[in-house]
Amino acid sequence: MSACGDQGPESRYTFHYLRQKSFPALESRDTRERLLKWSMDGRITAQAFSFDQNLKGYQRDDFLMAFFNHSEVNSNLKVLSSSGQWTPLNTNVKKVEAKSIFCTQVSMSFFDRLYCEGVVRENGTIVKCFDEYHDEILIADELRKVLLLDDSDHYDLFSHLDREEFLFCIFKHLCLGGVFCQYEDELGPYLETTKYLYKDLVSVQKDPETKDINIVSTVIKVCAYDADGLCYPSSNSHEQNFAYLIVNPLNRHIYVLYHVFGVSPFCN
Repeated sequence: MSACGDQGPESRYTFHYLRQKSFPALESRDTRERLLKWSMDGRITAQAFSFDQNLKGYQRDDFLMAFFNHSEVNSNLKVLSSSGQWTPLNTNVKKVEAKSIFCTQVSMSFFDRLYCEGVVRENGTIVKCFDEYHDEILIADELRKVLLLDDSDHYDLFSHLDREEFLFCIFKHLCLGGVFCQYEDELGPYLETTKYLYKDLVSVQKDPETKDINIVSTVIKVCAYDADGLCYPSSNSHEQNFAYLIVNPLNRHIYVLYHVFGVSPFCN
Protein backbone atom coordinates (compact mmCIF):
# COMPACT_ATOMS: atom_id res chain seq x y z
CA MET A 1 0.00 0.00 0.00
CA SER A 2 1.49 3.33 -1.01
CA ALA A 3 0.96 6.69 0.65
CA CYS A 4 0.76 10.11 -0.91
CA GLY A 5 1.33 13.29 1.06
CA ASP A 6 0.28 16.90 0.90
CA GLN A 7 -0.98 18.22 -2.39
CA GLY A 8 -0.26 21.81 -3.37
CA PRO A 9 -3.11 24.32 -3.66
CA GLU A 10 -3.22 23.99 -7.45
CA SER A 11 -4.64 20.86 -9.06
CA ARG A 12 -5.20 20.22 -12.72
CA TYR A 13 -8.06 17.82 -11.98
CA THR A 14 -11.65 18.97 -11.70
CA PHE A 15 -14.28 16.69 -10.18
CA HIS A 16 -18.07 16.77 -10.27
CA TYR A 17 -20.52 14.95 -8.04
CA LEU A 18 -22.95 12.88 -10.13
CA ARG A 19 -25.83 12.99 -7.67
CA GLN A 20 -28.33 11.53 -10.15
CA LYS A 21 -26.34 8.33 -10.66
CA SER A 22 -28.16 5.34 -9.18
CA PHE A 23 -26.85 1.93 -8.15
CA PRO A 24 -29.75 -0.51 -8.57
CA ALA A 25 -27.84 -3.35 -6.93
CA LEU A 26 -27.88 -1.48 -3.61
CA GLU A 27 -31.34 0.01 -4.04
CA SER A 28 -33.45 -2.98 -5.10
CA ARG A 29 -35.96 -4.37 -2.63
CA ASP A 30 -34.27 -7.78 -2.50
CA THR A 31 -30.86 -6.27 -1.79
CA ARG A 32 -32.18 -3.88 0.85
CA GLU A 33 -33.83 -6.79 2.66
CA ARG A 34 -30.58 -8.75 2.57
CA LEU A 35 -28.48 -5.80 3.72
CA LEU A 36 -30.88 -5.27 6.61
CA LYS A 37 -30.54 -8.95 7.55
CA TRP A 38 -26.74 -8.68 7.27
CA SER A 39 -26.69 -5.53 9.44
CA MET A 40 -25.29 -3.39 6.61
CA ASP A 41 -28.37 -1.42 5.58
CA GLY A 42 -27.91 2.26 6.35
CA ARG A 43 -24.15 1.75 6.66
CA ILE A 44 -23.16 1.02 3.07
CA THR A 45 -23.39 3.43 0.14
CA ALA A 46 -22.17 4.03 -3.40
CA GLN A 47 -21.56 7.44 -4.98
CA ALA A 48 -20.41 8.65 -8.37
CA PHE A 49 -18.08 11.46 -9.45
CA SER A 50 -16.60 12.50 -12.78
CA PHE A 51 -13.19 13.96 -13.61
CA ASP A 52 -12.00 16.00 -16.58
CA GLN A 53 -8.48 14.83 -17.40
CA ASN A 54 -6.88 11.63 -18.68
CA LEU A 55 -5.43 9.54 -15.89
CA LYS A 56 -2.16 7.65 -16.22
CA GLY A 57 -1.14 4.98 -13.74
CA TYR A 58 1.92 6.86 -12.53
CA GLN A 59 -0.30 9.86 -11.66
CA ARG A 60 -2.41 7.86 -9.20
CA ASP A 61 -1.16 9.38 -5.96
CA ASP A 62 -1.53 12.98 -7.17
CA PHE A 63 -4.97 12.09 -8.51
CA LEU A 64 -6.12 10.71 -5.16
CA MET A 65 -4.91 13.74 -3.21
CA ALA A 66 -6.62 16.01 -5.70
CA PHE A 67 -9.81 13.96 -5.43
CA PHE A 68 -10.14 14.08 -1.66
CA ASN A 69 -9.27 17.78 -1.40
CA HIS A 70 -11.41 19.01 -4.29
CA SER A 71 -14.29 21.14 -2.96
CA GLU A 72 -16.93 19.21 -4.92
CA VAL A 73 -15.73 15.91 -3.43
CA ASN A 74 -14.97 17.21 0.05
CA SER A 75 -18.45 18.63 0.46
CA ASN A 76 -20.32 15.62 -0.98
CA LEU A 77 -18.34 12.47 -0.16
CA LYS A 78 -20.35 10.67 2.50
CA VAL A 79 -18.86 9.62 5.84
CA LEU A 80 -20.72 7.73 8.56
CA SER A 81 -20.13 9.22 12.01
CA SER A 82 -19.77 7.21 15.21
CA SER A 83 -23.35 8.23 16.06
CA GLY A 84 -24.61 6.69 12.82
CA GLN A 85 -25.22 10.00 10.99
CA TRP A 86 -24.17 10.60 7.38
CA THR A 87 -22.07 13.74 6.98
CA PRO A 88 -19.80 15.13 4.21
CA LEU A 89 -16.06 14.51 4.58
CA ASN A 90 -15.35 18.25 5.00
CA THR A 91 -11.72 18.07 6.08
CA ASN A 92 -8.30 18.86 4.66
CA VAL A 93 -6.78 15.50 3.74
CA LYS A 94 -3.04 15.36 4.42
CA LYS A 95 -2.27 11.80 3.33
CA VAL A 96 -3.91 9.01 1.37
CA GLU A 97 -2.97 5.35 1.68
CA ALA A 98 -3.81 3.51 -1.52
CA LYS A 99 -3.79 -0.15 -2.42
CA SER A 100 -4.42 -1.35 -5.96
CA ILE A 101 -6.99 -4.15 -6.08
CA PHE A 102 -7.03 -6.68 -8.93
CA CYS A 103 -10.12 -6.51 -11.10
CA THR A 104 -9.88 -9.24 -13.74
CA GLN A 105 -12.70 -11.69 -12.98
CA VAL A 106 -15.65 -11.78 -15.39
CA SER A 107 -17.41 -14.95 -14.20
CA MET A 108 -19.00 -16.09 -10.95
CA SER A 109 -17.48 -19.53 -11.61
CA PHE A 110 -14.62 -18.02 -9.58
CA PHE A 111 -16.53 -19.25 -6.51
CA ASP A 112 -17.27 -22.78 -7.72
CA ARG A 113 -14.39 -24.08 -5.60
CA LEU A 114 -16.46 -23.39 -2.47
CA TYR A 115 -18.60 -26.40 -3.35
CA CYS A 116 -16.32 -28.88 -1.67
CA GLU A 117 -16.55 -31.23 1.27
CA GLY A 118 -16.55 -29.24 4.48
CA VAL A 119 -17.49 -25.74 3.21
CA VAL A 120 -20.61 -25.68 0.99
CA ARG A 121 -22.64 -28.78 0.18
CA GLU A 122 -23.75 -29.57 -3.37
CA ASN A 123 -27.24 -28.22 -2.61
CA GLY A 124 -25.76 -24.84 -1.62
CA THR A 125 -26.05 -25.27 2.15
CA ILE A 126 -23.16 -23.76 4.11
CA VAL A 127 -21.53 -26.11 6.64
CA LYS A 128 -21.83 -24.87 10.23
CA CYS A 129 -19.09 -24.89 12.88
CA PHE A 130 -18.67 -24.04 16.57
CA ASP A 131 -18.97 -20.29 17.20
CA GLU A 132 -15.86 -18.18 17.63
CA TYR A 133 -15.06 -14.49 17.23
CA HIS A 134 -12.52 -12.67 15.10
CA ASP A 135 -12.28 -8.87 15.48
CA GLU A 136 -15.90 -8.65 16.73
CA ILE A 137 -17.09 -10.81 13.82
CA LEU A 138 -18.91 -14.03 14.71
CA ILE A 139 -17.63 -17.05 12.80
CA ALA A 140 -20.46 -19.56 12.82
CA ASP A 141 -19.73 -21.58 9.68
CA GLU A 142 -16.93 -22.91 7.50
CA LEU A 143 -17.42 -20.22 4.84
CA ARG A 144 -16.42 -17.46 7.24
CA LYS A 145 -13.45 -19.56 8.33
CA VAL A 146 -12.28 -19.70 4.70
CA LEU A 147 -12.68 -15.93 4.43
CA LEU A 148 -11.03 -14.92 7.69
CA LEU A 149 -8.83 -17.56 9.30
CA ASP A 150 -5.58 -18.51 7.62
CA ASP A 151 -5.41 -21.66 9.74
CA SER A 152 -8.71 -22.89 8.29
CA ASP A 153 -8.52 -26.33 6.72
CA HIS A 154 -9.84 -24.84 3.48
CA TYR A 155 -8.13 -21.43 3.50
CA ASP A 156 -5.99 -22.39 0.49
CA LEU A 157 -9.08 -22.74 -1.72
CA PHE A 158 -8.25 -19.12 -2.61
CA SER A 159 -4.68 -18.00 -3.19
CA HIS A 160 -3.28 -14.70 -2.00
CA LEU A 161 -3.83 -13.24 -5.48
CA ASP A 162 -7.41 -14.57 -5.55
CA ARG A 163 -8.09 -12.73 -2.32
CA GLU A 164 -6.84 -9.48 -3.87
CA GLU A 165 -9.55 -9.62 -6.55
CA PHE A 166 -12.31 -7.03 -6.25
CA LEU A 167 -14.93 -9.73 -6.83
CA PHE A 168 -13.60 -11.66 -3.83
CA CYS A 169 -13.46 -8.48 -1.71
CA ILE A 170 -17.13 -7.68 -2.36
CA PHE A 171 -18.15 -11.27 -1.62
CA LYS A 172 -16.15 -11.33 1.59
CA HIS A 173 -17.56 -8.02 2.84
CA LEU A 174 -21.15 -9.13 2.19
CA CYS A 175 -20.61 -12.48 3.89
CA LEU A 176 -19.10 -10.88 7.01
CA GLY A 177 -21.76 -8.17 7.32
CA GLY A 178 -22.23 -5.89 10.32
CA VAL A 179 -22.44 -6.17 14.09
CA PHE A 180 -25.79 -8.00 14.24
CA CYS A 181 -25.42 -9.93 10.99
CA GLN A 182 -27.92 -12.76 10.56
CA TYR A 183 -25.94 -15.16 8.42
CA GLU A 184 -27.38 -17.05 5.49
CA ASP A 185 -27.75 -20.81 5.56
CA GLU A 186 -27.39 -20.93 1.76
CA LEU A 187 -24.60 -19.58 -0.45
CA GLY A 188 -26.98 -18.29 -3.13
CA PRO A 189 -27.96 -14.89 -1.66
CA TYR A 190 -24.29 -13.95 -1.17
CA LEU A 191 -23.41 -14.89 -4.74
CA GLU A 192 -26.41 -13.12 -6.25
CA THR A 193 -25.80 -9.87 -4.37
CA THR A 194 -22.08 -9.97 -5.15
CA LYS A 195 -22.80 -10.43 -8.85
CA TYR A 196 -25.29 -7.54 -9.08
CA LEU A 197 -23.09 -5.15 -7.13
CA TYR A 198 -19.98 -6.06 -9.13
CA LYS A 199 -21.85 -5.47 -12.41
CA ASP A 200 -23.06 -2.09 -11.13
CA LEU A 201 -19.58 -0.91 -10.25
CA VAL A 202 -17.26 -2.43 -12.87
CA SER A 203 -17.18 -1.43 -16.54
CA VAL A 204 -16.32 -3.83 -19.35
CA GLN A 205 -15.77 -3.75 -23.09
CA LYS A 206 -15.61 -6.46 -25.74
CA ASP A 207 -12.42 -6.98 -27.71
CA PRO A 208 -13.48 -6.52 -31.37
CA GLU A 209 -11.07 -9.21 -32.55
CA THR A 210 -11.18 -11.92 -29.89
CA LYS A 211 -14.71 -11.09 -28.66
CA ASP A 212 -13.39 -11.51 -25.12
CA ILE A 213 -14.91 -9.38 -22.35
CA ASN A 214 -12.28 -7.20 -20.70
CA ILE A 215 -12.63 -5.06 -17.60
CA VAL A 216 -11.57 -1.44 -18.09
CA SER A 217 -12.09 -0.26 -14.50
CA THR A 218 -9.25 0.27 -12.04
CA VAL A 219 -9.98 -0.39 -8.37
CA ILE A 220 -8.17 1.31 -5.50
CA LYS A 221 -8.79 0.72 -1.80
CA VAL A 222 -8.17 3.94 0.12
CA CYS A 223 -7.71 5.33 3.60
CA ALA A 224 -7.37 9.09 4.15
CA TYR A 225 -5.77 11.05 6.98
CA ASP A 226 -6.25 14.62 8.12
CA ALA A 227 -4.37 16.59 10.80
CA ASP A 228 -5.96 14.46 13.54
CA GLY A 229 -5.17 11.09 11.95
CA LEU A 230 -7.28 8.52 10.13
CA CYS A 231 -10.52 10.15 8.97
CA TYR A 232 -11.80 8.05 6.05
CA PRO A 233 -13.54 5.67 5.77
CA SER A 234 -13.61 5.92 9.57
CA SER A 235 -11.38 7.02 12.43
CA ASN A 236 -11.13 3.32 13.40
CA SER A 237 -9.53 0.49 11.47
CA HIS A 238 -11.62 -2.65 11.01
CA GLU A 239 -11.94 -5.50 8.54
CA GLN A 240 -15.36 -4.17 7.53
CA ASN A 241 -14.50 -0.47 7.32
CA PHE A 242 -13.72 0.06 3.65
CA ALA A 243 -13.75 2.51 0.78
CA TYR A 244 -13.02 1.48 -2.79
CA LEU A 245 -12.62 3.88 -5.69
CA ILE A 246 -13.60 2.23 -8.97
CA VAL A 247 -12.17 4.37 -11.76
CA ASN A 248 -13.33 4.11 -15.36
CA PRO A 249 -10.69 5.92 -17.47
CA LEU A 250 -12.85 5.80 -20.61
CA ASN A 251 -15.87 7.78 -19.41
CA ARG A 252 -13.85 9.41 -16.59
CA HIS A 253 -16.15 8.30 -13.82
CA ILE A 254 -15.26 7.33 -10.26
CA TYR A 255 -17.59 5.12 -8.24
CA VAL A 256 -17.06 5.01 -4.48
CA LEU A 257 -18.16 1.92 -2.53
CA TYR A 258 -18.15 2.64 1.20
CA HIS A 259 -19.10 0.85 4.43
CA VAL A 260 -18.42 1.24 8.14
CA PHE A 261 -18.86 -1.63 10.59
CA GLY A 262 -21.41 -0.95 13.29
CA VAL A 263 -25.05 -1.19 14.34
CA SER A 264 -27.66 -0.54 11.66
CA PRO A 265 -29.75 2.56 12.50
CA PHE A 266 -32.81 0.31 12.40
CA CYS A 267 -31.38 -1.71 15.29
CA ASN A 268 -30.77 1.23 17.63
